[in-house]
Formats: sequence, C-alpha cells, structure tokens
Amino acid sequence: MLWSNVTCCLEGGKQMQQINGKIAFGGIAIGKIKEVFKENNVVRRVKIDDTQAEISRFRAAKDQATEELKALYDKAVKEVGEANAAIFEVHQMMLEDEDYLDSICNIIAVQSVNAEFAVATTGDNFARMFADMDDDYMKERAADVKDISERVIRILSRKEETVHADDEEKYIIAADDLAPSETIQLERERVLAFVTRQGSTNSHTAILARTMNIPALVSAAIPKGVNGKYAIIDGFKGILILDPEEDILKEILLFTDKSDISEEISRLDSHMEQLKKELSLKGVAVGKKIDFILQEIYRELNTTGVKSNLYEISKLIVECKNELEKIREQSMNIE
Repeated sequence: MLWSNVTCCLEGGKQMQQINGKIAFGGIAIGKIKEVFKENNVVRRVKIDDTQAEISRFRAAKDQATEELKALYDKAVKEVGEANAAIFEVHQMMLEDEDYLDSICNIIAVQSVNAEFAVATTGDNFARMFADMDDDYMKERAADVKDISERVIRILSRKEETVHADDEEKYIIAADDLAPSETIQLERERVLAFVTRQGSTNSHTAILARTMNIPALVSAAIPKGVNGKYAIIDGFKGILILDPEEDILKEILLFTDKSDISEEISRLDSHMEQLKKELSLKGVAVGKKIDFILQEIYRELNTTGVKSNLYEISKLIVECKNELEKIREQSMNIE
C-alpha cells in the first residue's frame, strides 16, 4: 500500500467536506493535514539618526540574502535541475535591481527610517506594480518580490529561517501560500502533498511541485482549523476532501494500490543493471541474453504505462519504448 499512515476508521460525528482547487500537479495523497502559518512580521517605522549606517546595514543583509539564494539554487539544481532552479537566480537578480535598491536606500536617506520599514515599503510597492500588470506571468512576479523582501527583513530582524518539515510523520501541508524557497526546502519523503488558499498554476511554487512530483492544489478555499484532520487530495480532479467517509477512503486506497508502479520501477532498475553487466562482458556470447532482458524491460514499461495515470509518466514511457526499439535493432548484431 502506498500510504502506510492512513486509517479507514474515522471518529464519529465528523462531516465530510469537498473543496475545489486548481490543479498544480496531479496525483493522489491521503493523510493528516499539517497547517503551516507564516509568522506575522509586523514591521514598525523607527526613526534613525545615522542613515548611512542604516544603508550599510541593509546592504549587508542584502548580501547575506544573496548567499542564501545561491545555496538554495545549488540545492534546487540537484533536486529539480537547472531549468527549474533558475527561479533562485531570478531572485538574486531581483535583489540587485537598481530601481529596487535605489528605492530602499532613498526611503532610508530621505525619511530617516529603519531598513526593515524601507524594504517592506519597497516590496509592497513593487509587488503591487507587478500584480496590476495584464500579463499573467508578470503578475506572478509579485510573489517573488515579496519573497525576497521578506528574506531581507528576516535577516535584518535576526530571525532564523523556518523550514516546515520537522515531524517524523508524513503529512499534507496546508497553507495560505508557499514561496518557492519554502517549497524547495520541504523534505520530499515526509510531504505527501500540499494545498494552498492562494497562488496560481503559473507560479514558480506550482512549477516546483510538478518537478518534485508532489501532488498539489492551489487557490482552494480551505477552512481554518484543519490541522490534524484526515484528508484526501485528488490532484487529477482538483479536489480536497476533508474528513472523508469510509467508503470514499476505501475507493481511493484501492485506486492508489492499482496505480502503484513501485514494483515495476524496482524490476526495471534490476533489468537495467543486468543489461549493463551483460554489455560489459567480453569474449562471451550474450546476444540471446540481451534480447531476453530487452523483452523484460519492454514488458515492464507496458505495465507501468497501463497502471500510471500521470501524463508525464505516460509520455516518458512512449519515449523509452521508442529508444528501446532502437536498442533492440542494434542488439541483433550481437552474437
């Protein structure tokens, strides 16, 4: 069974709720919800006498934020590849944007205020500017400028960065929204899925969810007080089910078992190791053995394609089968 932490016995008196959301990534997840709350950082306006020292303090925080983003980029490259890690390079570039920096420094110098207030004000102004644009892609940059501004404010306030993955139990994350930096730091093996009240399918967070193969819904009207509740995320239909009824749970569990391709993947790995071993042998007739292994690989690919409901996997299976045919043609020349 895919989800070992699921029970079909729900406490009496609970009423099932079905909530629609936008699909960020397909898949099904069942488990307890862990609701994540962002710390409400109230930035106060404080009068500053030495504005140059305050500007220097801001620039030091900006440099530290850049170093943190470089580390996130390196982590993302390993986990989701260069193309999807590029968002953290974009964040670094946004931190170096002259208009952004000039606005912060001017607010500090002209208004004699603290760096936190100047960063918050500039971040809000730039986010509003992006949000008012007609282009959907540019609208999403509002979240990015908020993310980098919050990072700098956190450093200025000398607060540690929070990573929401400290439990042993697997869970579904529910939040108002997740920044790309929060998403990439999730411990994939503990996060079954996530659902957010805000966000869109064009957001970098949604893109990361697809790359990390995490079932995800965005823009879902999640009620408050869902922490600890059992839930089902159906990423194929765009549905969140809270306190699912027992027959619904059984139906979903049956579906997930039928769709589980972990055994097929394990056998494919074994066949590939066998194939590499046979190809490395010299002075030995291995043609028939290689042909047999290729047939087994083809069979596992077929089974995987039938069982999987994900478009990405189906597309990959087609590509693998095409390449396998080329390999089979070449293997006919091996004795």
